Amino acid sequence: MGKLVVTEFVSVDGVFEDPGGAEDFEHGAWSFEFDRGEEGEKFKLDETLESDALLLGRVTYEGFAEAWPERDGEFADKFNSMPKYVVSSTLEDLEWTNSTVIGTDLQAEVPKLKDQHERDIVVHGSGQVARGLLDLGLLDELRLMVFPVVLGKGKRPFEGAEMSPLKLTESKIVGSDGVIVLIYERR
Repeated sequence: MGKLVVTEFVSVDGVFEDPGGAEDFEHGAWSFEFDRGEEGEKFKLDETLESDALLLGRVTYEGFAEAWPERDGEFADKFNSMPKYVVSSTLEDLEWTNSTVIGTDLQAEVPKLKDQHERDIVVHGSGQVARGLLDLGLLDELRLMVFPVVLGKGKRPFEGAEMSPLKLTESKIVGSDGVIVLIYERR
C-alpha cells in the first residue's frame, strides 16, 4: 500500500505561494534566492525517484504541465513519466503524459490510489489538496523544505486547518544558506 506524502517549499513564516516564480505573486521565485546544496538537491531527487505517482491540485497541475514536459534529466524524466492524478471539478482534457482527473472527493479516491500503488504518492504544492488530506486524516507524511526568509504575506498551505498533531521523524540542514528539511508523520 502506498504512502500519501505532502511535500512543500515554505518560508520561515509558513508561506508556500509561488516558490518557483510561475504565478503572479509579488515575491515569486523566492526559493531561488537560496542554495539548497547537493544534499537538498539529492533529497528532492530521491523523493521523486522513490515515488510511484503524483497527486496534484488543478493550479499546481497546470503550472507543472506547462513547465515539466520541456525539461529532461533524471528528475524530469521520472516526473514526466509517472502517473499524475489531478483533483479538479473543472479540468477534463489533460495533455501531460499519464494524467487523470479524479474529481474532488478525496475521501473516496485517495484510499483507492493508496491501494493501487506500492510506493509514495506525492503531493507538491496544491494547498487545498494538502489541507484536505490533513483534515481527512489521509496524509501519512509531511515534508517541509524551509527556506530562511520571512515573506510577510502569501498563501499558507494549512491556514484554517483542523488541529493535527504531528511527530518529527527527521530534520537536517541542507545547503550553505541554512535551508532546513523537516519530515513529520501523523501521530
